[in-house]
Amino acid sequence: MEKKILQPKAVPKPISSYSQGIKVKGGHFLFLSGQVPLDAEGNLVGKGDIRAQTRQVFENLKALLEEGGGSLENVVKLTVFLRNMEDYKAFVETRSQYIRKDYPASTLVAVKDLVNKDWLVEVEAIAVI
Repeated sequence: MEKKILQPKAVPKPISSYSQGIKVKGGHFLFLSGQVPLDAEGNLVGKGDIRAQTRQVFENLKALLEEGGGSLENVVKLTVFLRNMEDYKAFVETRSQYIRKDYPASTLVAVKDLVNKDWLVEVEAIAVI
């Protein structure tokens, strides 16, 4: 799979660790449902702790990607749902432990609620393997 980061002069540079666009050639798409801070047994990880919850979410994404034959480097699009925008900085700092370069295109929105009141974050992804 070939991946090219798109950053035309007519579009502002990203304000954080994401890419404005990505062109992909070859490979197979993986569409990953929103991952939440539950471990393999369905237990909540990190009640009230955005960093612990973010780590669990990215560990879940990582496991799904590996099952599909890829890794976090294959992610081309993330959609992030945060319960509290005050958690943004901690989320980004924790995400940077998992995604370090060739950042995916990303959207982050604050939401009033997630399915479970104890979940602080949910992340869905699209990858090309």
